[in-house]
Amino acid sequence: MSRRDAVLEGVAETERGGAAWPVPKLFKVLRRGVAPRDLTKDVLAGLTVGVVALPLAMAFAIASHVPPERGLFTAIVAGFLISFLGGSRFAVGGPTGAFVVIIAGVVDRHGYDGLVLTTLLAGVMLIVMGVARLGKLIKFIPYPVTTGFTSGIAVLIFFSQLTDFLGLKLTQVPAEFVPKAAVLASSIHLTDPATATVGFVSLGAILLARRFFPIIPAPVFGVAVGAVTAAAFLLPVETIGTRFGGIPGELPSLTLPNLDWASLRSLMPDAMTIALLAGIESLLCCVVSDGMTGDRHDSSMELLAQGTANIASVLFGGIPATGAVARTVTSIKSGATSPVAGCVHALVLVVFVLAAAPVASAIPLASLAAVLLVVAFDMSEYRKFARLLRAPRSDVAVLITTFALTVLIDLTVAVYVG
Repeated sequence: MSRRDAVLEGVAETERGGAAWPVPKLFKVLRRGVAPRDLTKDVLAGLTVGVVALPLAMAFAIASHVPPERGLFTAIVAGFLISFLGGSRFAVGGPTGAFVVIIAGVVDRHGYDGLVLTTLLAGVMLIVMGVARLGKLIKFIPYPVTTGFTSGIAVLIFFSQLTDFLGLKLTQVPAEFVPKAAVLASSIHLTDPATATVGFVSLGAILLARRFFPIIPAPVFGVAVGAVTAAAFLLPVETIGTRFGGIPGELPSLTLPNLDWASLRSLMPDAMTIALLAGIESLLCCVVSDGMTGDRHDSSMELLAQGTANIASVLFGGIPATGAVARTVTSIKSGATSPVAGCVHALVLVVFVLAAAPVASAIPLASLAAVLLVVAFDMSEYRKFARLLRAPRSDVAVLITTFALTVLIDLTVAVYVG
């Protein structure tokens, strides 16, 4: 079954004969009762996913042009609420690669305050979609469109990480793809040997863990090997500590934004894109978990949870979030039986922030870049992309147009044109 067919089938099933008002899946589970054995499985699965989410949350934040702690705050606040209020029994949420490009663009143009307003708008849109039971509208998004912009995002993430991966000391990198690629290509000779060594060691460790030791969280293993390599050989590489001053060892407080109606109007297109991406990715995540477990999600409740989680995330210093397929699959394979696992994963990150934040200061940025290079490769969907090139010409045209617009122009334009 293709990705689009799976989404259609899952959404169709959940839209038939729904309850008068959606109820979070966790509430239904708790109402039936949780056996001690299942609770133990959920705690262990949550611990595993929490460890996996740790480097990813920081890496996605840095790639989004915000400090790494904002990624952790997102995984904590949004990750908890998506599991606590969501319509899926197994979906795990947090920051994802799908948002990196658009978040970075909003931050570059409007600053973090602009991102907060944009995400608040997106959260309200998601809640409205949930109340109106618009989850079924996902079926109107053509498969070539989702593949095109996802593959385009992967290309943009890949190129955005080369400076940290290779240690290129560039004073200014163009935002547009073609000039950026030209600058990177002409600057390869400026590669810092120490940084590149740590980057390739981390990348190799990630690939080896994925291939031969699947029980080990590959991103964590790669980051750990990179950090140990840098420390053991006293390599002068840039770390989270040298660039950002480390991770604050405290949780964020509630911060209310200043509402600027003129800014809200200009941020509306980006907010619509974030809401659309969050809806697509979250429902896809739910469908994937349904396919693995035989459960059935409630798309309306999931959209309500996504909207609430995104609003809360930025009010507590985070960034946009959605369902994370890779972390959801990890949770299921680790034995999760209920949304408790997703809640535990968020609590694991709380413990890290409060008790072990100084450890993050030693993480090389090249190691986090290696993590994102692998994420970009996984997002590229190159096999599906190649298969679609043999589809009818109309599908090929939509695929290429969406991909090209994402890479060369703007993700928002790509989604709407596609």
